[in-house]
Amino acid sequence: MFKKTVVATLGAALALLPLTAGTATPASAAEPHVLSLQEGIDALPLAAENREGYKRTSFRHWIDEDHGGCSTRNEVLIAESRVPAQTGPGCKILSGQWFSYYDQQTVTDPRGLDIDHMVPLAEAWVSGASQ
Repeated sequence: MFKKTVVATLGAALALLPLTAGTATPASAAEPHVLSLQEGIDALPLAAENREGYKRTSFRHWIDEDHGGCSTRNEVLIAESRVPAQTGPGCKILSGQWFSYYDQQTVTDPRGLDIDHMVPLAEAWVSGASQ
């Protein structure tokens, strides 16, 4: 069975190869150009920021998007805990162990943690979230 599968797979792969015997394609033509960090930054479009209409209340916080009984904050704490997080009624996080990469501290009390946005909401608004 294994040999038949390998032969069938090789046959299918060979059928997809271009029929260009004797005409080699330069490797550089087949590979996409990879941007450097600076090229990527330079390629970003620039526009004036417009915060018109921005209200923090436009963004709902700590919702239960998947309707699983835990808020987004608690789901993050459960997922990020280095040991199984202990939860109580209403998905209240009772304990766990989290490592802060910012100050190299280990935290075991979930009340000592803040879950925040990687992009400030006002910046998200002017960068397209308003749409």
